[in-house]
Amino acid sequence: MSNPIRTGSLTLKRLTLALAAVGVLGAAGAVAVYQSNASAQSGTPQLAAAPVAPAPASAPPAVANGVAVPAPSIALPDFSVIAAHNGPAVVNISVTGSTKIAYDGGDDDAPQGRARATPFGDDPFMEFFRRFQQAPQRQRETPVHGMGSGFIISPDGIILTNAHVVRDAREVTVKLTDRREFRAKVLGSDPKTDVAVLKIEAKNLPIVPLAKTNDLKVGEWVLAIGSPYGLDSTVTAGVVSAKGRSLPDDSNVPFIQTDVAVNPGNSGGPLFNTRGEVVGINSQIYSQTGGYQGLSFAIPIEVASKIKDQIVATGKVVHAKLGVTVQDVNQGFADSFNLATPEGALVSNVERGSAADKAGLKPGDVIRKMNGTKIVGSGDLPAMVGIAVPGDKVTLEVWRQGKTEQLTATLANASDKVASAERGDSTASAKLKLGLALRPLDAAEKRQSGITSGLLIEDAGGAAASAGVQPGDVLLSVNGRPVNSVEQVREVVAKSDKSVALLIQRGDDKIFIPVRLG
Repeated sequence: MSNPIRTGSLTLKRLTLALAAVGVLGAAGAVAVYQSNASAQSGTPQLAAAPVAPAPASAPPAVANGVAVPAPSIALPDFSVIAAHNGPAVVNISVTGSTKIAYDGGDDDAPQGRARATPFGDDPFMEFFRRFQQAPQRQRETPVHGMGSGFIISPDGIILTNAHVVRDAREVTVKLTDRREFRAKVLGSDPKTDVAVLKIEAKNLPIVPLAKTNDLKVGEWVLAIGSPYGLDSTVTAGVVSAKGRSLPDDSNVPFIQTDVAVNPGNSGGPLFNTRGEVVGINSQIYSQTGGYQGLSFAIPIEVASKIKDQIVATGKVVHAKLGVTVQDVNQGFADSFNLATPEGALVSNVERGSAADKAGLKPGDVIRKMNGTKIVGSGDLPAMVGIAVPGDKVTLEVWRQGKTEQLTATLANASDKVASAERGDSTASAKLKLGLALRPLDAAEKRQSGITSGLLIEDAGGAAASAGVQPGDVLLSVNGRPVNSVEQVREVVAKSDKSVALLIQRGDDKIFIPVRLG
């Protein structure tokens, strides 16, 4: 089904990547993230590894002591067994829905809602002025159609697919490889993870076995089966390019990145390993054209299975929440906080009353591990929290002021509202080698901003300005230590070697800015 552009952006090598549904092309030259708009627990035995065929050796044999030594053969996977065995459990999904479109001056009696004639004709300049008229806009229901893929995970007709495949669907039809068609019921969908669960009334259906994504390795061969552009049972293959990718769609899903060819119609289809087990649901692609360009992303099957379990049990999905805002730790921050490597999730804000607040997390903490799992980039943390459920207890390894601490948090419900972030207290004025002119907030400024602690930045120059600090920002802490006077700032800066991390309040946002010294 054609979908509206989804919000979200990601800066990658200074290119803005806009997230959009496949089939909806972005502006010329823009690099877009498209949903590859096409569209489990299993008790079946695992499929044995598919046989492999040796690839022809292209390099000349090595020579040792004047004797030719044959090069070792390189085995390439043969996916024919997997395609034959699991293909019947992959389904084509057709969706019918409707959307409202606005039109001007439509004549109710005109065929197909033909627009009423206007005195402006086709003159584009007159059309520009016509848009300022205050005539009411009309809306008309317009039918829309879409298609995707899915796969059967239980013999009684439970099917996994993408939420965007069945969004706004009025009627969903599932077609099997034996050409039988069934009207499907949407048991539930979760836009946050882009997972949906369907049910068809049938028995003894073929199913697919599910894998453990943790066992999946970068470089491992995988294949997809789906219906790109409506071409049923299409098989494409590639390798796992990366794991745990964060995308700019606010989904907090640790995506599996592959180079498997995925196109419109593949969405919701399975991604298999060489043992014939499903490791993910094909969901999105990076593209400048709307078609495959070498980067595709799948939802890990563990994430999808947890969402499926909630939907089957309750018909809805709840997500856990820690209650922090985090940033990546770059080299500047690593130097500022005396970290050996630029890894972890730097806490820039803690919501008052949240699970993080109750656990004792503070701005300036660097979360290095959760439940023993290493956090490399800041996106790893929300991905881990996102697959947990409210009430789960998690252990956090935190780097705080030069040493490691262990904290335990009980995750809250993401739908619960918490109070706004806590503010702090104030003090003095001067110009530092950072290039900052600081002074305490006056009483009126405190009342207006709601900030009771920190120093107002009257002027920013030198290293601070180059790093992005602006006049009007409020300096709350340096290297994780709250500052209420210029002398406190001088003291922390004097003890710093390469750089300092400034926690800045800008409007309603708190952000860390690394400033390199010297």
